[in-house]
Amino acid sequence: MQAVRSSLRRCLSQWDAVQNCCGTIAARHMSAEAMPAPTPDNAPKMYPLKIEKIVDEIAGLTLVEVADLSELLKKRLNLPDAPAMPMGGFMPVGAAAAAAPEEAKEEAVKNSFNVKIVKFDEKQKVALIKCVKGLVEGMNLVQAKKFIESAPVVLKENIEKEEAEKLKAELTAIGAEVVLE
Repeated sequence: MQAVRSSLRRCLSQWDAVQNCCGTIAARHMSAEAMPAPTPDNAPKMYPLKIEKIVDEIAGLTLVEVADLSELLKKRLNLPDAPAMPMGGFMPVGAAAAAAPEEAKEEAVKNSFNVKIVKFDEKQKVALIKCVKGLVEGMNLVQAKKFIESAPVVLKENIEKEEAEKLKAELTAIGAEVVLE
C-alpha cells in the first residue's frame, strides 16, 4: 500500500510539473485576442465592430449606389461578372445607359424591349410598389420601395414587344411614366 501511495505522489508531482510547463508556454505564445473563446452553437455570432459599421453603411445605400459599389468591388477584386437577377430582372441605371449606344444600332430590327420607369406619381406610390413586387420574382416590399424610389430604373429587360406594351399600360394606369427602350 505504501508503494502505491509513493507512486501516486510521484505521478501527481510530475503532472503538476507538466501543467506548469504548459501554462508557461501558452502564456508566452498566445494572447487572449489570438484565440477567442468558443461560442455555443445556439448563441448569436458576434461580429467585429469594423464589420458592423460597414454593414450599417451598406444598408443605408440606395439600389443605384449598391450597384456602383458592386461594380467597383468587381473591378478592384478582379471578380467575374455574374447575372444579378436571371429571367428578365432589372439592371442598374448605369448599365442601361452603357447599353443604349448598342441598342441605337439595333433599332431597325428590334425584337426585345426594356421597360423603364422614368418617374411616378407620389400619390400612387404604394400601388406602384405592390405592382412592382408582383412583377419581379423574389422581390419583397422593402426592395420594391427602394427600387421605385431610385427611378429612373429598368424594370424588365429583353422582353417581347407585346409583353412590354402590356406592362407599360399597366404601370401607366397606376401613375408611372414608362418608356420602352
